Parts: sequence; structure tokens; C-alpha cells
Amino acid sequence: QVQLVESGGGLVQPGGSLRLSCAASRSTYSIKAMGWYRQAPGKERELVALITRWGTTRYADSVKGRFTISRDNAKDTVFLQMNSLKPEDTAVYYCSSGSADYALRFSSAYWGQGTQVTASS
Repeated sequence: QVQLVESGGGLVQPGGSLRLSCAASRSTYSIKAMGWYRQAPGKERELVALITRWGTTRYADSVKGRFTISRDNAKDTVFLQMNSLKPEDTAVYYCSSGSADYALRFSSAYWGQGTQVTASS
């Protein structure tokens, strides 16, 4: 079992930046893949970015070029750097651990509690 704790959410003006962190209760190197999802009010949860244990990444088209996922295995932490935030990025962001297949399709096993990100003036 893996416990995940997110932090770093908050209120930011459009065009601003935030960095989310996800601390895992065991070695992130032992976890096959980790991902960041988000869910806006009235919408389905969507995968924003994932990273495999070998560092391969995949992004949703809506965040490519603006968001960067990374992992620090020494600290058992995964990050999501979000730049040029837009109002449509407003959502609760969730960290998840699981696995990814050869096509980088992510399968979630464990979830964090979520952190609110709001991009608004």
C-alpha cells in the first residue's frame, strides 16, 4: 500500500505559476509510474501528466509546454510544475501511483486526498 500526500495548491492569477508536490510513503523508484490528475466542478477526472520509474513522461494536450512532471527518488516525491496557468486549469489536483503500459496508458492504484488549484484574477 502507498500513501500519497499532495501540497502546493492555492490561488494564483492567470499567467502565474505553482508547483505541486506529492510525497509517497515508500520509495518512488519502486513505483512503476506516478501521475497527476485533475477534476473541475461538473467534469470528469482527467489525467494531466504521468512519469514512469525510468523517467518517461506523457502529458495531456491541454498542458503540453506549460506543465512539467518530475520525480526526486531520493525524497520519494513527485512534482508538477505549472506555468502560464489559465482559468480553465482550475480544479482539484490529485496524485496517483500505479503503472503504465507500453503505450503510456496509466492505471491507478492509490490516490492522494487532492489539492485545490485556482487560477483567477
